[in-house]
Order: sequence, then structure tokens, then C-alpha cells
Amino acid sequence: REFQCAYGDIVSTALLAAQHCTMGKVWELSTERGRQTWKMVEADKALEEKHNKACSDWVQNKKQTKHSADRIMRLSKTHGHNLPTDKSDIDMNTPEGVRAACRKAINYYQLIQEEDGHWSGDYGGPMFLMPGLVITCYITKTQLLPEEKAEMRKYLNLHQNDDGGWGLHIEGKSTVFGTAMQYTALRLLGEEKDSQVSVRARAWLHKQKGGATGIPSWGKFWLATLGVYDWSGLNVVPPELWLLPFWVPLNPGRMWCHCRVVYLPMCYVYGSRKTCKPDSLTMALREELYPEPYESIDWPAQRNYINSIDLYTPHSTLLKIFNWLGYQYEKVHIKWLRDWSLRTVMDHIHQEDHATKYIDIGPVNKAINMLAVWYDECDGKASNSIAFQKHQERVRDYLWVAEDGMKMQGYNGSQLWDTAFACQAIFSTGLQAEFSQCLTKLHHYIDITQVLEDVDDNDKYYRHISTGAWPFSTRDHGWPISDCTAEGLKAALSFKKHGGPGQILDDGRLFHAVNYMLSMQNPDGGWATYELTRGSWLIEALNPSEVFGDIMIDYTYVECSSACIQSLAMFAKAFPEHRKREVQASIRRGLKFIKSIQRKDGSWYGSWGVCFTYGCWFGIEALTVNEEGKKSKEVARCCDWLLSKQNDDGGWGESYMSCVTKEYCPTESHVVCTSWALLA
Repeated sequence: REFQCAYGDIVSTALLAAQHCTMGKVWELSTERGRQTWKMVEADKALEEKHNKACSDWVQNKKQTKHSADRIMRLSKTHGHNLPTDKSDIDMNTPEGVRAACRKAINYYQLIQEEDGHWSGDYGGPMFLMPGLVITCYITKTQLLPEEKAEMRKYLNLHQNDDGGWGLHIEGKSTVFGTAMQYTALRLLGEEKDSQVSVRARAWLHKQKGGATGIPSWGKFWLATLGVYDWSGLNVVPPELWLLPFWVPLNPGRMWCHCRVVYLPMCYVYGSRKTCKPDSLTMALREELYPEPYESIDWPAQRNYINSIDLYTPHSTLLKIFNWLGYQYEKVHIKWLRDWSLRTVMDHIHQEDHATKYIDIGPVNKAINMLAVWYDECDGKASNSIAFQKHQERVRDYLWVAEDGMKMQGYNGSQLWDTAFACQAIFSTGLQAEFSQCLTKLHHYIDITQVLEDVDDNDKYYRHISTGAWPFSTRDHGWPISDCTAEGLKAALSFKKHGGPGQILDDGRLFHAVNYMLSMQNPDGGWATYELTRGSWLIEALNPSEVFGDIMIDYTYVECSSACIQSLAMFAKAFPEHRKREVQASIRRGLKFIKSIQRKDGSWYGSWGVCFTYGCWFGIEALTVNEEGKKSKEVARCCDWLLSKQNDDGGWGESYMSCVTKEYCPTESHVVCTSWALLA
């Protein structure tokens, strides 16, 4: 009865199961050198009640706010501390009041700091990630704990849309991709066919033409691996592409690394047609996912059928030609060439696994790499494969628990990114002397996360240099990124300027970071994410994903470029003679790039946050690294644009739909957009 009062009319067996699994216990986050894993521990009644209330509060408000507030993690960190609740003692109209507010914020912030120095947080949101992991675990017989399964089902239950479907992400409208994948995951996790959640989902799916036959290519792939979608219904993912020399435009090494390493293991599984052995559940899914009998479906006709609800990037004429030629090749492909290409692909998979300690660059290729290794080294049977066991050990690096259940994150966390900004924020208050313990731990994380060597055979595996860079999350993950390196260097330089003994990185390590950033600048003057832009934008015509845009090459961005410009300018002040000409020339070229991509209305489109407000913050931060830029017409135009978007209550608010439409979509004010606008 208490549960029903808290959860209202969305009580389901999944929610009751989650409640049962956690009775008398709470979820606790464990961290080590940035690695984040959750486990259940015994808890006192007060903390358990706080967690339960956080969950019920989220459910009551989920129509307004679908994201978690990370209260499970925060409540565990602050439990037993008397947090102030009265704001009346702070007058924000005085300098003293502002300092008091900053002091209060940092006091709270250090309470939730991890012992290794970083700050943890929910990096969830996309709905297409966890089903792939669940499918891989099901095929490979990797056991998830009962409480993990229960929390996953809870998450999927709670994020089901009112119409019975699921979207690409938790705020998205229902799509075939979202609905078919979540439904499949739920059934594999133990959801009954006749549960209210299942019935509603099937009803939505069967209303769509062809049901799951209209799922986009990534969904077709996952369902095919499970044996509930015929391989002949997929367009080709030829492993032979990995045999092409680098000078060929279609060589995978020219692609954006996230795109490259997702299609890498897909090539292996597709090229070998590895499929889950049928059982009663997969045979049932064959019936449940489609409104017509599975045997009657014309599978080859489904290769290019994508439901219009899902379609964001239609197939180009060039891609249609490529797919047709590939399909003809599949009919006659040469066995020795296919075997050679599969061995080459598996070599690249093992390199990616080894270089990232089996975390892999992201959750999609993590799950498919794990599946490919299972088939290659275990041949679909239990074995003592060390590589597969290491994959299993890293599954939980991607799982996160919050008020809405257990989810798979879009990365193994954002540890370095968040910590580097926290460092700069604390120093900006001038209160660093009061928080030496917090900053000592913070510096430790900046220290242990910098990448100190290149990956082995980096040219062979299409990897850029890594020495001196910082990753987005952890050192174990290790993929270097331009703006993460920039923010990491800014944090390190802040310690050099203000920190005490033992809180300064060796100058040589700072020089390596600068060398990495200089090596990452593209001919257009801008910076991309992980690597140089290696291919022409024309290759985007071969984007096969259908649901994502601009994924084929690593483009240059205002955010990455701005961060590198700011960092190089800050470095030049600390080390005015180190590679002086190169650094200054790099900054000049970067500023020219920033100006060139400003939109006519004065704004910048942000690709890594929501969206124009975010882009404007980075654009202005770059241009104001010198006095000339502060007086520029570009800065004035952007300020005019920002002022025109201010809401009547004084704040700013922007919807994620700005990212989709590439036009500003306002919403109610909130603190994040308002802060970005004010910083700009």
C-alpha cells in the first residue's frame, strides 16, 4: 500500500521486484582512480527511507523532469551531515553575500567529492544503449545480478512514454528503434509477455507499418544477432573495407573514431553471421515484434525500409548504390578474402580492448566488441578466454543507479571533464585557501588521469598521438580529446599559479599537453574531438545510421576550438617563451576559425551541449582571450543575440530540440543555460 501511494497507477511487477531486491539495503557507489561501480550494501533505516523518498519524488515529478537529480548518490554522500537549509542569511546584493554563497556551495561540493578527487554523476539519457548490453549478456550467458535486472526493468518501466513506446532518449517521442529495443531488453530481463508494460509496448509497435521491420540499421543489427531479425534484411557491413589502404577515401581510418569503432565489431559479427542459438524466448520474440508471421516477412525488402518516425538522415543516392553493390558482392564474396578481413578486424578489436583496459571508447562498441570476442575466442561456448573475462569485468563501469533505476551511460563517466571545471570554478572564487583538502584531492585526480604515452602501433591502428593529453573520463579509458586536454591543462595551470607544494605538475608534462593540442589543429584553424579531420565532408553521403547526422568524420567545433584557444593563451602567460611563435600562430588561426563559423544572427551552434547558449559561451570565451577580441563586433553581436533570448524572469532556457532543428528553441528558465549566458 505504501508503494502504491508512492508510485500511483504505474505499479508493475518490475517496480515491485526492484523494491523487494532493495529492501533493507541501499545502492552504494564505489570509486577507484575514477572507476565507478555500484553495489548493494546494508543500510540504516533512515538512509533507506531517504532513498525510497527520492525515488517516489522522481516518479511524482517525471512528467515535468525526466532526468534524475542524482539524489541516490548525493544522499549517500551527505547522509549524517547537517546541511543548512536557510537562505535568508545571505544577501546576494553584496560582495560579502556572494562570497558566502560561493563558500556554501563549495562546502556542499566537497561533501560529494570522491576520495580519489573526482566528482561523479549520472551520464545517462540515451535509450538505445542498454538493450545492446542486455542482448550481449543474454547471448554470452553473462550473468547480471537479480537486483541489477530489477533496477534495469524499473528504469525501462518508468521511462515508457504515455503511448506505450520509447524514444531515442528519455525525452524523445516514441520510435520503432526505441520501442523494439526496450521491449526486447525487458523480455530478456524477465518482463512477462502479458504485463501491462509489454502489452502497451506491443500495441504501439504493431500500429507501425511492419512493426520492428522498420527499425533503423543499428536495431536491425542487434535483433539479427539475437536471431529475431533475418540477416538478409540488413544492408551490408563489409569487413573487407578494413583491408583498403589509407589513401582510399573509404578506409575506416578516415572516419570519426566513434563511428569507426562501432562499425568495426559490427563488421566482424555481420561478416561471420554469428547468431544466438534459438530458444523459447527468442522464438517468442519473433512472434511479438511483428504484426505478421515471422516466416511470411520478405526480409530482403526490409533492407532499406526505415519507419518515417525514426528517419533523421535518409539514404543518399550514393549510399543506395554502395548498398546495392555490397549486396551483390555478398552473394559471391571470396572466402579467403573474407577470412583475411575478419582476422584484420579482430586484430583491431583486440587493440581497442587492450588500449582501453576493456572499457572501449563507448557503450555501443563495448557491447559489440564483447560479443565479437565471445564468438571469436569462445565459439559461443563457455571457455577460459582471458579477453572475454576482462570484458565481463568491465560491464559495470557503464552502469549507473539513480532515482529512476539502473541505466547504461553514454560513456564510463565524465570524471575528468567535471573535475577540471570544478577546479577552475573553485579557483575563480578566490576561496581556495579555505579548501586545501578538497583541492589536494582534486589535483591528485588531474595528476593520475593525464595520458603519459602513445598507444602501441598507433599509426597501424589509426590512432593519433596521446602523450600529454587528458581523456573525458579516466586514465584506463585513455582516449585523448582536444577540449578535455585543454580543460585539464587549464586546471593544472591554475594549480601552478595558486597551488602549494606538491600540487604542481612537472613542466614537461604541461609541454606535452601543449604539443598534443598543437598537433590537433586542423587546416581550417579549428579543433575536432579525438583526432584530426581525416576525410572529406562528402563521405557523410555514406552515413548508414539513419538516426544520427554528421557522424562520418571528426568535424571541427566551436567548443573544442575555444577550449584549446583559451588553454594555449593561459599557457602562453605562464610560459611566454615556450614554442612562442607556434603557440601564438595557433591562437590566431583558431580565432579566425571561431569568427568564420559565427552565424549571421550572432550566435554559435553548440554540438556538445544544449545548444546555442552553450555555443555562445565558448565562442565569446575564445574571442575574449585578448583585449582586441573583447571590443570586437563578433562579441557585440553575440551579446545582442543573448540579450534577445533572455526570458521575462531574467533567466535563459533552451530545449534540446535546438540540437535537432538547428534553430533556437526556447523553454522555461533554468540555472544551467542562465549560467552559460552570464558567463558569456
